[in-house]
Amino acid sequence: MSTNPTPQPAALEPIIDDPRQRRAILIAVCVALMAVIASVSGLNVAQPELAVTFDASQIEVLWFINIYTISLAALLLPLGATGDRWGRKPVLLAGLVLFGVASAAAGLATSSEMMLAARLLSGVGAAMIMPVTLAVITSAFPDEHRSRAIGVWTGVAGGGGILGMYLSAVLVDLASWRWLFVLPVALVVVAIVIALRSVPNSREESEHRFDVVGSLASMVAVIGLVLALHEGPGRGWTAPLTLLGLVVGVIGAIGFVAWELRQPAPLLDVRLFRKRGLAGGSVSLLTVFGVQAGIFVVLFPYFQAVLGWSGLRSTLALMPMALLMMFASGLAPRVAARIGGRSTMASGILLGGVGLVLMATLVSADGGYFSVLPGMLAMGLGMGLSMTPSTEAITGALPRERQGVASALNDVTREFGTALGVALLGAVLSAGYRGAIDKELAGIPQYAADTAREGIANAIAVAPGAGAHAEALVRAAQESFVDGWQQAMWAGVAVMAVLFLYVVVRGPRP
Repeated sequence: MSTNPTPQPAALEPIIDDPRQRRAILIAVCVALMAVIASVSGLNVAQPELAVTFDASQIEVLWFINIYTISLAALLLPLGATGDRWGRKPVLLAGLVLFGVASAAAGLATSSEMMLAARLLSGVGAAMIMPVTLAVITSAFPDEHRSRAIGVWTGVAGGGGILGMYLSAVLVDLASWRWLFVLPVALVVVAIVIALRSVPNSREESEHRFDVVGSLASMVAVIGLVLALHEGPGRGWTAPLTLLGLVVGVIGAIGFVAWELRQPAPLLDVRLFRKRGLAGGSVSLLTVFGVQAGIFVVLFPYFQAVLGWSGLRSTLALMPMALLMMFASGLAPRVAARIGGRSTMASGILLGGVGLVLMATLVSADGGYFSVLPGMLAMGLGMGLSMTPSTEAITGALPRERQGVASALNDVTREFGTALGVALLGAVLSAGYRGAIDKELAGIPQYAADTAREGIANAIAVAPGAGAHAEALVRAAQESFVDGWQQAMWAGVAVMAVLFLYVVVRGPRP
């Protein structure tokens, strides 16, 4: 009697040999992915407008953003597996319809409750779309074309957030925040039209039941852990909500692993993490996306509070990094064909670390944009080179009929990495800033000094009330921010150095 935990697959749809159809498939899934990625970051540029429109507190506005991310992350694994079982094309189309309708409802929202509900449903639709887009590529493309397609997908996933944020900032500046949702709706319409004509259907058939308990346990684990990571930096790591999320997440994760080890057809066979490919790819993506997200948290205040730029100009300043990252993601398969996937991954991580060193050493309060640009470019090139082989290592570790789960695991890893990077590098920056500015507040009125300790934006806002010390307070805040910046960059260098050694020693085999 077989004890193999992986269900036996039924016949899948054949590999697509027609290059025109493959091109249409790639366009469809990348357009769909762009809609999802742009909606992750798009509302960030409209927080003040949302607060005024709905008379909402800052916590409510943050929940407009976070509820989408949390529902997306929590449902990726269960809905990725659903795509494998029910068919990837119908799940993709259903997700696009739900996502499009929910995005339109968010754009027309008249209350905070309506906005929250619409964003929650958008997250559900996004969780149906995101894993299927990669699974369609890995299950339908021939081996010789799969790496290049994954490189394009990875480029959109990595740089699409910045591009979406820039387009969102343009729409907010030219019209209003409601126009933010025109972009995802338009992308959804395009994706549906192309997908109906070109995307093939493929699915797995198993004699085992769907793993409902594992799905619920994974949802509990992801919701708890992501909630703790989102709330920790703002509320504090010992706040009740943060601790509750952490405890629930850890219990859910332990329960998920224990349950999956006992199942003949688990949602995710955790034994596969013994393989170098799955473990190495997951650790690499988690770390690289974490560092990338943490860098964005540092860059935006630098552009806006130190250089005095608008949100639109600050977003535009990130475009060289995003475009180079997308280019490098597409280039990575060719590099990997010459030197191997592990060497490509390690080279990208090394370049990313060099970029962090450049940003830690060259940037100053007076340095301007060109002091940070070399580091940004090195980071973009390095991360693009490392993301594609990491994604391939994850999807290659699971069989073709389980690509929805493989893709969902890839996406969950990115989401966790993003939340971790924002929390950890943001905490290092804040601690460095407070430690530096405390030494510069002698003679500053007590109220202004207390406010300035909260952050550089607070210091600049309260400076006019500091009287003759206003100019000195702004200068001290800017220099203190750069001190915190440097500490955050060196923390990122340490993380990338550990990752580099791990990939060299335990990365995917050639």
